[in-house]
Amino acid sequence: MNSTLNLLETRRSCRNFKPDMIDEYDLDAILKAGTYAATGMGKQSPIIIAVTDKKTRDEISEANRKIGGWDEGFDPFYGAPVILIVLARKDVATHVYDGSLVMGNLMTAAESLGVANIWIHRAKEEFESEFGKSILAKLGIKEDYEGIGHCALGYAAEQSKEAAPRKDNYVYYI
Repeated sequence: MNSTLNLLETRRSCRNFKPDMIDEYDLDAILKAGTYAATGMGKQSPIIIAVTDKKTRDEISEANRKIGGWDEGFDPFYGAPVILIVLARKDVATHVYDGSLVMGNLMTAAESLGVANIWIHRAKEEFESEFGKSILAKLGIKEDYEGIGHCALGYAAEQSKEAAPRKDNYVYYI
C-alpha cells in the first residue's frame, strides 16, 4: 500500500502524552507542512501559533478546561508539551475550511514523523475571550481571526488503538 494512504488509515488521536519536548527539527517540519495546506483561492487565511513555553501552554490549557466545563486539574491537552493553535481571518469566506485543512496537514505531518497528536476544539471560544485576544495582542496580531483548533503534539505514552471498522454506507457512487 502507498505509504501516504497507509499513514492516513493508521493515524489515531493520542490522549496520553509523555512530557518530553518534541525535536525542534520535527516541529519545524510539521509547521512547514501546515503552511502548505490548500486554501480557498490561495488566500492563505490561516495562521499558526506554536506554543512550546510550558507556562503559556498551561494557561491555555486552563482556559480551554474552563470553556469545556471540566473539573479543576483536568488537562484537555492530555499532557502534550506542544500546542499548535490554528486561527483564520474572518474576512475570508473559506476561513473555517482553510484552517481545517491546515489542521489536517499538521496532524498528518506529525504522524509521519512519529509525533503523536490530537485535534482539540474550543479555539473559537478561547480567541473570542479577553484571554485569547490578549495572546494575539502580545504577538502584534491585529486582524480579526477566528480560532479553528488546537493541534496538541508530543510522544505517545501508550500505543494507539486499532481503528474502528468503517461504517456502512460511508461512500455513495453516482
